[in-house]
Amino acid sequence: MSKRPRATQAKQQPMKRTSAGPIAFFVALFIIALGLIQLISTFHSYALDLSELNSLKKQEAALVAQKQELANDIERWDDDAYVTAQARERLGYVFPGEQPIRVEHPEAVTGKKTSTPLDGADGAQETTLPWYNEMAYSFKEADAGKDKTHGADAHDETDAGAATPSDDQDKEQQ
Repeated sequence: MSKRPRATQAKQQPMKRTSAGPIAFFVALFIIALGLIQLISTFHSYALDLSELNSLKKQEAALVAQKQELANDIERWDDDAYVTAQARERLGYVFPGEQPIRVEHPEAVTGKKTSTPLDGADGAQETTLPWYNEMAYSFKEADAGKDKTHGADAHDETDAGAATPSDDQDKEQQ
């Protein structure tokens, strides 16, 4: 064996290069990519939750305002003067001894012209009757429809040979 110093032996053996460097680099890059994906998904969820929270706050504010408006309506309807005024205005009620006056053309009194469907370009407007007039109109229409269908039913029965009330009376007289 040769007695050379160790320093010279180290120089003579070539250093082995390992391929761990590029693998470690790609593993680190993969871990960083996974972390970024996780971070982005977390921020996305945060943004969605924040927008939902804001919409719920707006909805809550609208509901609080609606609740306040309804509470004010309840207060108004608890006042007898308001109920009296609404009955007079909406239903046309009058106190005993008063004489009701209905103005057929209010624009003659106020000077303001009310819009009619024929006036403007918007012919699709419909005039609505007060609820009690609409109800009376519906009853009249229903009765008119009932008379038409009842007459048709009676005609159909006589064609089918069914006995009519006049036939029953004739049989009783015999």
